[in-house]
Amino acid sequence: MGTGWYAADAARVTPGSTAVVIGDGAVGLMAVIAAKHYGAERIIAMSRHPSRQALAKEFGATDIVAERGEEGIARVMELTRGIGAESVLECVGMEQSMQQATSIVRPGGMIGYVGVPHGVTFDGQKMFFAQSGMLGGPAPVRRFLPELLELTLARKIQPGKVFDLVLPIADVAEGYAAMDQRKAIKTLLTLGD
Repeated sequence: MGTGWYAADAARVTPGSTAVVIGDGAVGLMAVIAAKHYGAERIIAMSRHPSRQALAKEFGATDIVAERGEEGIARVMELTRGIGAESVLECVGMEQSMQQATSIVRPGGMIGYVGVPHGVTFDGQKMFFAQSGMLGGPAPVRRFLPELLELTLARKIQPGKVFDLVLPIADVAEGYAAMDQRKAIKTLLTLGD
């Protein structure tokens, strides 16, 4: 939850804005919750998985874009009337997801990236002339914990809904495999019976 929250904070999501969340894993879904909390009027979740799309909608996504690459970029630009989004929350860390982020952020907009970069490069000159910003890295989770605990305990947010597979701790390998194969969003491990 703290990592998704940081994506929204770093992307400077503001009331009435448009935010695009790239990634539909647990962090991306938490970023949808955070964008909603920060007041984004339109939240576009990029997702190809029906169960994750449904959860994104439940968490506050107003639009779902299933396309990737150039088609995904074109679809987001269509939804934003060719302007792009004020805030882009990059929650994947791959080359394609960063290319999408830098291509759909509007001039003067902000990218909050929390996906650990794997082989990521970007066109600094493009960012320079678009006057777009980027902020990210490891999430300062302790900074957000008091507010997140308060919101969760008051049931104003329900991040636990990402746990869609429950297994005993002895089956931890199965839990990781299920997440890797996109059969589960997040595995909850139980101790004992």
